[in-house]
Amino acid sequence: MNITQHTVSELKDPTGILTGKRYEFHLFLEFEEDDELLEEDAAGIRTIYVVDGEVDKIIASYFFKKGTEQALDFELEEQESEAVLAFCRENTEKVEETSTNN
Repeated sequence: MNITQHTVSELKDPTGILTGKRYEFHLFLEFEEDDELLEEDAAGIRTIYVVDGEVDKIIASYFFKKGTEQALDFELEEQESEAVLAFCRENTEKVEETSTNN
């Protein structure tokens, strides 16, 4: 699994009830030829990433299908989850730097 491109947006809580910041990531992937997800026409992973003080975590993730964004019935393996979390950490910092500079 290789992340080829991504989009990220900060999700706003209109109620003000939730603490921390939430981000929605769409990670577009390239799969190895023998990967079952390639056969299922998967395009990537949609994930909701939360940063609350010193704590960060992924609260939701699913693989989605090309063109439709239909959720696929596959779970991320532990190694994939760790890679997605690391990617979100790195790229959230870039979003925050950009918004601070504007």
